[in-house]
Amino acid sequence: MQTEFTAAQLRDPDIAESNGILRTCVHCGFCTATCPTFQLLGDELDSPRGRIYLIKDMLESGRPATEEVVRHVDRCLSCLSCMTTCPSGVNYMHLVDHARSYIEDTYTRPAPERALRWLLTRILPHPTRFRLALAGAALARPFAGLIPGEGLLSQRLRAMLRLAPRDLPPPGRLELPQVHKAQGTRRGRVALLTGCAQQVLSPSINEATIRLLTRMGIEVVITRAQGCCGALAHHMGQHDPAMAMARANIAAWGAEMDGAGLDAIVINASGCGTTVKDYGFMFRNEPGDWPAQAARVAGLARDITEVLESFGYAPSAAPPGLTVAYHSACSLQHGQKITTLPKTLLSRAGFTVREPVEGHLCCGSAGTYNILQPEIAGQLRVRKLGHLNRTGADLIAAGNIGCLTQLAGDALPVAHTVELLDWMAGGPKPATLP
Repeated sequence: MQTEFTAAQLRDPDIAESNGILRTCVHCGFCTATCPTFQLLGDELDSPRGRIYLIKDMLESGRPATEEVVRHVDRCLSCLSCMTTCPSGVNYMHLVDHARSYIEDTYTRPAPERALRWLLTRILPHPTRFRLALAGAALARPFAGLIPGEGLLSQRLRAMLRLAPRDLPPPGRLELPQVHKAQGTRRGRVALLTGCAQQVLSPSINEATIRLLTRMGIEVVITRAQGCCGALAHHMGQHDPAMAMARANIAAWGAEMDGAGLDAIVINASGCGTTVKDYGFMFRNEPGDWPAQAARVAGLARDITEVLESFGYAPSAAPPGLTVAYHSACSLQHGQKITTLPKTLLSRAGFTVREPVEGHLCCGSAGTYNILQPEIAGQLRVRKLGHLNRTGADLIAAGNIGCLTQLAGDALPVAHTVELLDWMAGGPKPATLP
């Protein structure tokens, strides 16, 4: 793709990066075949290629973002399926992230939209606030159908109430800052990102992770100063809050690396993993030693399945005789390029694993997408659940809390991959299974 940025514009490192990405695109359109929003809406501007044209024009002109650009960029799930399909290696993730930051700086959204986005970024990354918000939402959940109107605000309010769980699990004790000692001879030492929303919605995921790793001889550290990975704010274009959250994590894990040392930083929510593995890029232009520290953290970040494989996961229980429909989270298969490993581990644990058709398409969760774009997210959910049900499986497994929340409630029981692996290696049966 030919670009026409001025020399002055190219002195901006973000513009220079986006210019290189834009020039990689060859207009082939392969991305349209695997883009969920294009599949649903059939609008070229709701495909990666169409959005690339809009972003190019916006950045080259230097003008504030228009309503048209914002509408079509907002509809992007950041599922990154286009990056898996692209034969030219276009880094659409970095381009659309830059576009969202530019939009946030130059476009004034309607007041209700600004209020909702402010609320989401002030509540979801903070477990205590999120728990209080969900407790209130649970009381209002039965009245979701009484919210009048079909406007976007009404749809969003109904979506938030529908997503609120009927019953919240009690706070997990294992997730508090501490060191979980390895059982037997210590074979390794890792830090665990406990996350934010996941702590509230399903503390059993972190508990299963800790149990399984310590039984395998791996010491697990929960650092005191860690918090949200920053993905939620980052993908909403809120650069400074995202960087502040990432900076806290880098400092916390860096101290452990310089102290007793770490073999890995374990992440069991693949959406978080994709972001932490990108810390090196996010901090590339920061002053001082932040770029080196961020790159060091990113280089140690591992999905839980990568760590289990490297330390030789082996089941100890008899095969359960269950068939698992494996839902491959977009952030895992497209963002981190981890595709076969979770299925291999589940098979090793004794499960029969089946994959749905259109396994490359998003379920519609995508961080806060199922709140901000509830109609499209709802259509993708119905489509995904239909394919999963048709596998004839007994349950659904996935490696991301957002997907598990999106797919729960109306079909097969859901469980995190690590909960199933822990069960087959001596842990308890996941509470979500009958």
